[in-house]
Amino acid sequence: MTKSRPSKPYKAPRKLYFPPLLQFFLCAIATYCLAANTPALAYQSAPIFWLSIPFALAGLLMVLISVRSFAKEETTVNPIAPEKAGRLVTTGPYRFTRNPMYLGMLLLLVAVALAIQNTTALGGPLLFMASITFLQIIPEERVLKENFGSAFAAYRRQTRRWL
Repeated sequence: MTKSRPSKPYKAPRKLYFPPLLQFFLCAIATYCLAANTPALAYQSAPIFWLSIPFALAGLLMVLISVRSFAKEETTVNPIAPEKAGRLVTTGPYRFTRNPMYLGMLLLLVAVALAIQNTTALGGPLLFMASITFLQIIPEERVLKENFGSAFAAYRRQTRRWL
């Protein structure tokens, strides 16, 4: 009988190379390309188009309020250098989600996908959710755990990553 090796858990990268805004724009391009290459899956729906507007407004508002929360706490918003964070922000939208800026970006991509009106366009927001989780959030959380210890552990236990 052969022994199988246990699978290794995902190990997030140590350095953050892909800024969230770059991931956002690449996923927006992917949203468009997916739709453009699958015209058979397009649909026409005025109500779904109009639904894209509240998603876009909610996403934009979420990003702006999140940035404002960081400014109030006088800490860095730089996602490539989370080790420079001087404070752990847990107020405002951070009471409900640990990543309101990324959630806002996700809502904006969903709005684009709804406005494009093609089923495959929803692949762009899904790609963003996966890429931002594995390339940004997990490494970022490792740094926050190192910097803020038990305060981040308690925050992580009481606040969900997305919603």
